[in-house]
Amino acid sequence: MSKKVKVSDLISQLHLEIVCGKEGVNRLITVADLYRPGLEIAGYFNYHPNERVQILGKTEVTFFATLTEEERRERSRMLCESPDTPCIIITRGLEVAEELLLEAEKNKLPVLRSNMQTTILASRITGLLENKLAPSTTIHAVLVDVYGIGMLITGSSGIGKSETALELVKRGHRLIADDAVEIRQTADKVLTGTAPELIRHLLEIRGVGIINVMTLFGAGAVRTAKKIALVVRLENWQQDKQYDRLGIDEETTKIIDTDVPLVTIPVRPGRNLAVIVEVAAMNYRLKRMGYNAALQFTNKLTETISEDMEDVD
Repeated sequence: MSKKVKVSDLISQLHLEIVCGKEGVNRLITVADLYRPGLEIAGYFNYHPNERVQILGKTEVTFFATLTEEERRERSRMLCESPDTPCIIITRGLEVAEELLLEAEKNKLPVLRSNMQTTILASRITGLLENKLAPSTTIHAVLVDVYGIGMLITGSSGIGKSETALELVKRGHRLIADDAVEIRQTADKVLTGTAPELIRHLLEIRGVGIINVMTLFGAGAVRTAKKIALVVRLENWQQDKQYDRLGIDEETTKIIDTDVPLVTIPVRPGRNLAVIVEVAAMNYRLKRMGYNAALQFTNKLTETISEDMEDVD
């Protein structure tokens, strides 16, 4: 089911003035794109995206004033008649034409006004709508910031995700979420994870109970949100399973519509998971900087084998 935002959400968060059409503030906004209907004011309505928030800046308002009264009435009617149009927003605190107000009131279409400049307001609205309308999901996992890398630690219940996170916090890294991670995907397929408000800054340790990480370790031990760059999957060690020992094969996992690099760490007694997760973060950073230890090793191994074969010949 697609997400929706009400016009009233824009009004409250951006402190917009309701000029008219108060009855329509519960209209739904279903797309993050905005539209400045300059061509429509000039009379061209063939491809009018009426499902978008319509913004009238100084250019549109000034041009609208040059039209005849009959043209203003006709253009206003066509701008306001669609029930899909969420609202019309006037920027820079400009005056609204009487013809537009009459048609908007007749169609219960909210006409809002802001004192902000058009580009600034459009940027804020776009950011707000992209955040609220972004595809999202909630995953049973732990999200930590390790050396600036957002690492999503997954695995079956009781495998040690929270204990690993606690050790990472003690080593100077930061917790974003434990147990449940809310993930949003932006338009450029960037995944951002946050904690639900109810469990923010909390960590559940079996045998100890729920602890508040910020209270125990300070404000520097937590973050509100973080971009997810790497998924670490903890799984019980299986004797008959072949694990990647070189790190050449790079796995990925799909979250919403985004492929994220995946590292699988087998868990067995005596393994220091926090240190392994730290090393995985540092190795990921090195790969992004262009250094791949596994690749360099295989290249040197190939060269050594080639040289040995030449010596035999």
